[in-house]
Amino acid sequence: MPRDFHRSSRVAQQIHRVLAELLGREARDERLQQVTVTHVDVSRDLGVAKVFYTAPDEAHKTAAAEALIASAGYLRREVAHQVRLRTTPQLRFVYDESLDRGERLTALIEQARSQDRAGHADDTADPVGDED
Repeated sequence: MPRDFHRSSRVAQQIHRVLAELLGREARDERLQQVTVTHVDVSRDLGVAKVFYTAPDEAHKTAAAEALIASAGYLRREVAHQVRLRTTPQLRFVYDESLDRGERLTALIEQARSQDRAGHADDTADPVGDED
């Protein structure tokens, strides 16, 4: 019977937990304190871990990227101490665009709804078929 979870998925979950803790509690760099780890994807050979993260705004996004690159060695070393593996995956940080995309889609939906409501309000104000 096949397993529901691959080893790489379990390792990704452990790395996600460790990095979230490190960035949430122990980050000394102010640029990292507002970073949220959203997802970790580990390659099948466990050699590379893509760490997806978000930041509150565009200014924090740039600063967070620089801080994550600068602290990658420290973060990898801490992951190695807490996640017991023969070799610790190399950490690659990728900004997670999905939340920004979701916000844009929500704004577009709200805009379409308000235009639709405005269109229906015009229809009820000028009923068709009331010609004298």
